[in-house]
Amino acid sequence: MRTPILTTLLLAAALGGCASAPAQESGPEQLTVDVLSTLPHDPAAFTEGLEFAGGTLYESTGLAGQSKLTAGPAGGSPERTVTLPSPLFGEGVTVLGPTLWQLTWQDGVAIERDAGTLAELRRVQYQGEGWGLCHQADGRLVMSNGSSWLTFRDPKTFAVTGSVDVGRDQLNELECVGGDVYANVWHTDTILRVDAASGHVTATIDAGQLRAQLNETGAEDVLNGIAAVPGTDEFLLAGKQWPTTFRVRFVPVKPG
Repeated sequence: MRTPILTTLLLAAALGGCASAPAQESGPEQLTVDVLSTLPHDPAAFTEGLEFAGGTLYESTGLAGQSKLTAGPAGGSPERTVTLPSPLFGEGVTVLGPTLWQLTWQDGVAIERDAGTLAELRRVQYQGEGWGLCHQADGRLVMSNGSSWLTFRDPKTFAVTGSVDVGRDQLNELECVGGDVYANVWHTDTILRVDAASGHVTATIDAGQLRAQLNETGAEDVLNGIAAVPGTDEFLLAGKQWPTTFRVRFVPVKPG
């Protein structure tokens, strides 16, 4: 027979053990898109990079011999356009105050440009492919190359300063918001929200309804282009050769 004191001690030990047990890690938040409005988009634009700087939307497009960089109002005609000389294939773009960086796919060069005129200032070589590009509040560049890795680069020299493995292959166009990186996953309707410090995926966003609305069925007519709308919690989403862009919020998936 246990004494009252012994029983109390055993109960306290059991409760203490429960309190100290590590909590199970929850999976990524499951989100979808709430469409707020739509805007016209050039259906010939093979979108590879999308970013707002103030009220100006910058868009980098691909395809060798057809690649362009445009700047202007969202949904309106570009105010400035430059064409990349063949065989350069345009990829991600990010704007850092008076200048911007534009990637190329398999050409191994990043192009620094004047953000106002889009004039080329210099080219910097890098190893591997270039896919998506964004920058964090401190100016640090975040780059994808189609693998599961995000590479951090110096905004002045473009030199590699670190990297993190997200654990999901074919990361494409990127958008930096605070400490998070939003990443398109190529050939899917999925956007990942990634904690840049750890590489941990904190949310999976299903944007499949957008392509379904447009009835885009081509193998390459996929979701690609994420631009955070300044001063809001909203995003502009685009796709390759889509005639429409979508202004959306990311919201929880409704149960059932």
